[in-house]
Amino acid sequence: MTTVLALETSCDESAAAVVQWRNGKLEVLSQGIASQVEEHAQWGGVVPEIASRRHVEALPRLVESALEDAGVVFADLDAVASTVAPGLVGALMVGSVTARTLSVLHQRPFLAIHHLEAHLASVQLAPEPPRPPYLVLLVSGGHTELIRVDAQGGMERLGRSHDDAAGEAFDKVARLLGLSYPGGPAIQAVAEGGDPTRFALPKGRVKRPEGGFYPYDFSFSGLKTAMLRQVEALRSQTETLPLADLAASFEQVVADVLVDRSLRCCREKGLSTLVMVGGVAANRRLRNLMMQRGQAAGVSVQCAPLAYCTDNAAMVGAAALQRLIRGTPFSSLSLGVSARWPLEQASALQSEPAPF
Repeated sequence: MTTVLALETSCDESAAAVVQWRNGKLEVLSQGIASQVEEHAQWGGVVPEIASRRHVEALPRLVESALEDAGVVFADLDAVASTVAPGLVGALMVGSVTARTLSVLHQRPFLAIHHLEAHLASVQLAPEPPRPPYLVLLVSGGHTELIRVDAQGGMERLGRSHDDAAGEAFDKVARLLGLSYPGGPAIQAVAEGGDPTRFALPKGRVKRPEGGFYPYDFSFSGLKTAMLRQVEALRSQTETLPLADLAASFEQVVADVLVDRSLRCCREKGLSTLVMVGGVAANRRLRNLMMQRGQAAGVSVQCAPLAYCTDNAAMVGAAALQRLIRGTPFSSLSLGVSARWPLEQASALQSEPAPF
């Protein structure tokens, strides 16, 4: 039985959880999240300085509640884990300093976790988690990537977005349509009942320098521009925008692109299982389309539980436990944080000397 206290503060969600490995399964003993969405919504996006302040205010209470709800004390823990990269530097620092301070005070080892690795681990919190190797479509506010995960914990990026991530595109298009932040849930709500075929929108592709296109990569900048032009044209003709049709058409194109390229990658890389994680993976249209086309293509599709799609500390604990079970060394207490750190170098977060 292995138990960790995990912290997540990479953006605008303060979170703490106690996660345990017992009888060959991951179990979330407790978790708590303090959301800042309403406060940042008035600015139309995350304000880094505000996010850092709110983490400082929320984290002590969240840690105390997580331990109490789980029925454990620091002496019961095998490690304290926190996200250290990538993310907002000030926000990451709050979680990292808190975790390292608790580690020193209570003489518990510290384990630094990569935020994307945590998202990849979130599917392991499902009642029947998939067995590697499999392909992961990671779609969140800041990332759109296709990553192969193997049985030894290896991670290989096979596709990525070259500009905005899908979640960022949702936020910016929602703002264009006069909808609330965050954009994903707002567009999904408005798109209900809309006609997803009314407006023809581009499925952006990324050119290779040597010619042709990257088969598994994404680009959403052209789609955002096309939405802007469509809205401008409509406003020149009428005062009332067909919001439901616009939202549904945009949502459908994003889903089409993500599904088609993900399943193509599975087929060409010989992978029979596809996993979806990240905040955008909660989108109903995307989930339904991936399930339908995956079944037709003979690909088993599994999604992270809805409770663990958006940023949370349970997924950080899951990633930490997977590393502990594989015998990964603990992290240096001198390790800092990084706004950008490649997933392929996630193991360096447990190396000496500290990489940053």
